[in-house]
Amino acid sequence: MTIFDVLTLIGGLSLFLFGMNLMGQALERRAGNKLRTVLGRLTTKKSVGFLTGLLVTAVIQSSSATTVMVVGFVNSGLLALGQAINVIIGANVGTTVTAWLLSLSGIDGGNVFVQLLKPTSFTPVLAVIGIVLYMFCRGDKKKDVGVILLGFATLMFGMDTMSSAVAGLKDVEGFRNLFLLFTNPLLGVLAGAILTAIIQSSSASVGILQALAVTGQVSYGAAIPIIMGQNIGTCVTAVLSAVGANKNAKRAAMVHLSFNVIGTVVWLVVFWLIKWLVKPIFLTQSASLFGIAVAHSVFNVLCTLLLLPLTGFLEKIVCRLVPDAKMPETAAELDERFFATPAVALERSRRLATEMAVGAIGAMRDALACLDAYSPELAQKVREQEEKSDHYEDILGTYLVQFSTMPISASDSAEAALLLKVIGDFERISDHGVNIVESAEEMRDKGINFTDAAKRELAILAAAVNEIMDLTLRAFVEGDAQAVAAVEPLEQVIDNLKETLRSNHIQRLQQGDSTMDIGFVWGDLLTNLERTADHCSNVAGGLLDLASHNMNMHENLRAMKRDNNGYATAYAMYKDKYALA
Repeated sequence: MTIFDVLTLIGGLSLFLFGMNLMGQALERRAGNKLRTVLGRLTTKKSVGFLTGLLVTAVIQSSSATTVMVVGFVNSGLLALGQAINVIIGANVGTTVTAWLLSLSGIDGGNVFVQLLKPTSFTPVLAVIGIVLYMFCRGDKKKDVGVILLGFATLMFGMDTMSSAVAGLKDVEGFRNLFLLFTNPLLGVLAGAILTAIIQSSSASVGILQALAVTGQVSYGAAIPIIMGQNIGTCVTAVLSAVGANKNAKRAAMVHLSFNVIGTVVWLVVFWLIKWLVKPIFLTQSASLFGIAVAHSVFNVLCTLLLLPLTGFLEKIVCRLVPDAKMPETAAELDERFFATPAVALERSRRLATEMAVGAIGAMRDALACLDAYSPELAQKVREQEEKSDHYEDILGTYLVQFSTMPISASDSAEAALLLKVIGDFERISDHGVNIVESAEEMRDKGINFTDAAKRELAILAAAVNEIMDLTLRAFVEGDAQAVAAVEPLEQVIDNLKETLRSNHIQRLQQGDSTMDIGFVWGDLLTNLERTADHCSNVAGGLLDLASHNMNMHENLRAMKRDNNGYATAYAMYKDKYALA
């Protein structure tokens, strides 16, 4: 083997790993939107969790990615530890799909249909289709499909390059002796674990083993222990992802490690006994690409059959390894591990933004209630919710800014931008709630009372603001398009109503029915209510931007007022509904 063969091997390995990474990332982006539904249907049933882990891993081609995702879900409370165990076990079986795809390289035969099954025959076609989709088609979906095809073609080309580079090793005595060394099961397990820990992908390390198998020097006796070790090495990614996480996330990572270590130890002992007692001939035979795929699948299925019925036992083990006393619980509302799956990161962000919206609007409702019947408890509730909204804005804003720097699709970027906008509006609504509470307290402390006419006017304005907040909440939480369209005409009515109420108060001052002290409080209340409506309008405008794929809110609002007959109808209806006389 010359220096040029070594360079070719390194180049082939680089292309193989790059192609696998490229394909995996694109598959995650395309599958990500479905993960919301899949995770929402997870139950405590072992079969459902197992199949979820299997299917997700088969789609995104990485048990490490699935396990890291699960660790993040457990860390943020989306999954219970018991559910996570079943998903992790399923992921170990799902990862075997890659080895079967790579085994197609070993197909041999003169028949034209058999030759068409070889990747070297069809990957050039996939590469052409992929580059056309990626370079000439619009839309994230088509581009991602193109990247998937290009990634697959690259990894298969890298696989073929590696196989060609190592083909000369079949006559090298030292290479043969190396793999004779790995027929010692312990050394084989150690080699597989170290290789996989370095590249952090059992699928990739199995592919490398398959590439080396073309030399004919890799026997089943050496390949099987290496495959067992690869399952242990792949745990490194999950263990690293749990650093800094809460105790349940650490336990989820330990489940992955415990499952693979226990499975490897048990079946390694069985393998060793069979090897020394039965001495099957096939262990001395050269392993084929297909044979390695079979061995990889059989081993993972055997581990599943052994430990799936014992998930309760696994849970007890990891709870002992990561005890409550030594691992105090920490709050983990958002997790950067979700950045690898943008749809999940957005789902968690939207969930918290929804909690924030409900809380902020609830604070404003409580503040309005303080005007009619003030109580220190209700005022404190408003202030606590405002502090909570501040906290949400801080953590969500930081998280979404970080998320926006990731390689995400245009649609995900637009949704992240929307969330960044609306959390500021919801936080300001809670601020206005506190301002109204302070006005109520000022009225109580100074003994200020509005006239009966002023009270009726304020009740009408408060009712309009309550309705626009209801519409905004429905629009944001439920995606109600009719609610989105109704916000802006009602906001215009509230703007006009505020000006009318301000003018009416000036008349009362001129007639001696009011005082300057009352006027200051009245002005503050009108301003806070009108600005609350403005923030509701901002939220609806952002939703309108997202739906129209145009982030120019003012242009969209002008177009809606100009071209939408429904706007005029809604405006007239709300004007009549909240008329003062």
